[in-house]
Amino acid sequence: MDSGFPQIRRFRIDLAYDGRAFAGWQSQTGGDAVQDILENAIRKHCPAIGRVHGSGRTDAGVSAEQQVAHFDVPPGCRMNGDEWQRALNSQLGPTVRVMRCGEIDPAFHARFSALEKAYRYDIATGAVLPPLRAGLAWHQRGFDRVEELKAVLGLYLGTHDFRAFSANRKDGKDATRSTIRTILTAEVTSTGPESLSLRVSGRGFLYKMVRFLVGSAVYCARGKIDRDQIRNLLSGDHREAKAPHCAPADGLSLVEVRYPEAFEIF
Repeated sequence: MDSGFPQIRRFRIDLAYDGRAFAGWQSQTGGDAVQDILENAIRKHCPAIGRVHGSGRTDAGVSAEQQVAHFDVPPGCRMNGDEWQRALNSQLGPTVRVMRCGEIDPAFHARFSALEKAYRYDIATGAVLPPLRAGLAWHQRGFDRVEELKAVLGLYLGTHDFRAFSANRKDGKDATRSTIRTILTAEVTSTGPESLSLRVSGRGFLYKMVRFLVGSAVYCARGKIDRDQIRNLLSGDHREAKAPHCAPADGLSLVEVRYPEAFEIF
């Protein structure tokens, strides 16, 4: 029943950002995270707006083609989605853009409503890393073991205990946090004569998990460990075991967050 009072409105925003200049998505004391920049821009237009909630954290240096967030607008602020998009992009620097913005069902939550997330990891394999790819690709000089890499990535598919493929957040919750996750796709494609692109998607990821998956797969494909060792790590039987290599943030991008159709705004 209608209470007769003006209702708070919820907005979904889809963002893209070059992560090289930021300390990740989540707010930092230094105010140099994407969440900080975005909240400051929003509050210039409506100071009463509180926290902006993102679909998940991205590490320092990690970029996004589609980070999704939501915020609640109190009664009295009548801006629509297009107006919010224009207003925010006028405040944000060129390395952060609001690609879409629209009012959404209040039941929507950027994090908890997500069905699937997909990440891309770019690898440059030439003798020299091109300057325009610095910070945007992991340089693996001469890497050509693509078939071996595909075989390792195939081991990740399905539901496993990915404890070994994660880092501690140091927030005191690691002891109770489940490390069981499901990987839906893990594939590699050639995107040029000296360029590879890995895509990993799943219903959720642990801290630095994608970087551990990529780094360990390349490590294994180069013959530094064998596939049985990867299988053992995925079993979760050895609680103190750790994956052999965490790839750098260079080259990692959050590329898609998928939601139920009812929560789409376009």
